[in-house]
Amino acid sequence: MAKVTIDGKSIEVPDGTTILNAARMIGHDVAPPAMCYYSKLEGSGGKCRTCLVEVTKGSEKDPRPMPKLVASCSTPVMDGMEVGNETSAKVIDARKGVVEFLLLNHPLDCPVCDQAGECDLQDLGYKHGVASTRTDEERRTFEMEDIGDKIKLHMNRCILCYRCVYTADQITDNRVHGILNRGDHSEISTYIHNVIDNDFSGNVIDVCPVGALTDKTFRFKSRVWFARPMDAHRNCDKCCGKTAVWLFGDDVLRVTARKDEWGEVEDFICNTCRFDKKSLADWTIEGPRHIDKHSVIAQNHYELPELEKVKTLK
Repeated sequence: MAKVTIDGKSIEVPDGTTILNAARMIGHDVAPPAMCYYSKLEGSGGKCRTCLVEVTKGSEKDPRPMPKLVASCSTPVMDGMEVGNETSAKVIDARKGVVEFLLLNHPLDCPVCDQAGECDLQDLGYKHGVASTRTDEERRTFEMEDIGDKIKLHMNRCILCYRCVYTADQITDNRVHGILNRGDHSEISTYIHNVIDNDFSGNVIDVCPVGALTDKTFRFKSRVWFARPMDAHRNCDKCCGKTAVWLFGDDVLRVTARKDEWGEVEDFICNTCRFDKKSLADWTIEGPRHIDKHSVIAQNHYELPELEKVKTLK
């Protein structure tokens, strides 16, 4: 076991645990943001640099600080290590620079983007972004592309986190898309339209931290904060059948995998559940999903404890 202190809060974690996961064990107030790391995807992390932290004490054996900021998603803790995240001025300044870099070519699509309201980059930009740009150059642009019969790719919004590539590589048996070209010409593509057709291809939509990959069956139908997310399940011979259905009245607007408190998929679901089962009769509704009170989706969203409290008052 190794004892690590992050922003003044200490915890003992198993050897080999990364700084990011140790911070998550402590809580949201000290956990760095992560746009590319995904705990369920092997090899993810180290791409976006939003999780940079300052190691002010290397370990008990070697207390020297690390000379540069390090990526917390790929740096293991050492016994006695001390880390600065929100308390470090260097980290805050660097994170602002990283956000500015990520937004350099990102279009101002939030008013029309289906990811608005649940976008990690939107949250990051709100917290660390600047109100104006320092560049005069034109942004890189790509044509929108259908990389599956129900998946739309907006490459202009992509931050090249590689999550969708790792997902297709690790949970499907025939990945057909990846990173093409190099440098600022890099892009996600398949070279051939409509070729992603395996039973779990829709999961690339759930892992995307921005609005680069969107569900064509939900496209422009509603804002997420107008829908009611409910836990639901069905008997499925391809996946676990446990999902989140997003309702507007009795209409099922979309079906997604359930996500944990870090925005990561709990269990990957098949395309049949995601795209084909859009009738309320297809699902057994378990109850409202827990939504963080700070999320815009939480408006007009009532959960079971609150409903039970209202019944008690009556």
